Amino acid sequence: MGLRVEELVADLLAKGADDAPYLTHANTVTRGGLREAVAAEARVFAAAGVRRDSTVVLQSPASFTQVEALLALWSLGAQVMLVEPRLAAAELEALRVRCRGQFVVRAGDVGRGYVRFRERFELVTERHADGAPAATDHCLVQFSSGSTGLPKVIARTAESLRAEVDVFNRMPELPVAGDKVLLLSSTSHSFGLAFGILRSLDVGVELVFSTQLSGQDVADTAAAHGVVGITGLPHHYAALNDVEVPPALPALSWVLSGGELIGREVEERFTALYGLPIGQGYGTTETGILTMDVTGLSRPSVGPVCDGIGLRVRDGQVEVALPASPYLVEPERSGYADGWWRTSDRGELVDGLLTLHGRADSLVIFGGNNIDLLEIEDVLRGHPVVDEAIVVFDGAVEAYVATTSDDLDEDTVLGWCAARLADFKQPGVVRVLRKLPRTPNGKLVRDRSVLAGAR
Repeated sequence: MGLRVEELVADLLAKGADDAPYLTHANTVTRGGLREAVAAEARVFAAAGVRRDSTVVLQSPASFTQVEALLALWSLGAQVMLVEPRLAAAELEALRVRCRGQFVVRAGDVGRGYVRFRERFELVTERHADGAPAATDHCLVQFSSGSTGLPKVIARTAESLRAEVDVFNRMPELPVAGDKVLLLSSTSHSFGLAFGILRSLDVGVELVFSTQLSGQDVADTAAAHGVVGITGLPHHYAALNDVEVPPALPALSWVLSGGELIGREVEERFTALYGLPIGQGYGTTETGILTMDVTGLSRPSVGPVCDGIGLRVRDGQVEVALPASPYLVEPERSGYADGWWRTSDRGELVDGLLTLHGRADSLVIFGGNNIDLLEIEDVLRGHPVVDEAIVVFDGAVEAYVATTSDDLDEDTVLGWCAARLADFKQPGVVRVLRKLPRTPNGKLVRDRSVLAGAR
């Protein structure tokens, strides 16, 4: 039997003095306060029937409550299905049924669109008779972004999470005990969970949260708390670029972006305003972190492969060494063979640095011609008033572009492409929108059925 999740949580909670700060917003949760809160929540969950190997769906916005509930459930040995707080009730129930969850722990205000950070939410626990206890030793179940269709069911063990924390701990540039980090990355997703919640507990970092009402709010939070680092998604840094008079951030020494590759214009604008390049991390929900460059100096790569990670590029695709398939549900297991899981990301590994070249499924064959949909997206984004672009294929090449300009229409987009792309690469369908749909974790949606219904 490997490391149990209750053993992992007990070890993490035991670290740090009682008065050492851990979570900070308007108020602060200390290590001692966290220990008391987790113990109290665990008693409530146990009274509701949660036991070792119980399967529990946890749906909560980022909050002190979410962190305490997650650790409490794990301290009982439960398998936690951590789901996006913006999922509607029907979506949540579909995932629960798919994974046979026995309990649902929900916070108030979930399923109502984006909920800003708040320290506390009221939790409600429901029991479902059609659920079943965990059949594996996985302690964490997550779901892929669903940007290309039905979310995949992804599972991690306590050993896997502990190993990822150790990977972070071997990086010399990352924060140490007593440092403050502004965590904009979602705590419902892989990086915010492993780097944020777990590693901070392990080494004594204080996590600072912002309500993220605006770029100004984020910048003011960073200044008020003297953070040494910021982690977030590209749209967070785009918002920071909109701050008219950025505050002085003398303690800030690094910023890190993940989720998807950050645009060059966003990065250059941020560096001009704040004096720091934006570092890049690359990982997947299935594997956790894979590469990281905190300095942002290894562009166009996404950094060196992290120490302890087995990664290779075979037939142009990135593959990661894993002891078992990361999926619980067929047919997703087909991407795993002989100890390697294929990410479907195209890449190139040179001198230990990984450069990504888009998704393998961005290559299509149409009319006997190979067409790279990402190439078309790059051309579209080159238009001076196009803010974002997504190209999909469903019997024809379809382009969806976002703009705030009233001067852009379908004919203008088609003329732009005609001057820059071969005939066989021309979009057959073009739609101009004010905003493109995104997944709950900020990635642009590539599911045609969602794009076609966008307004």
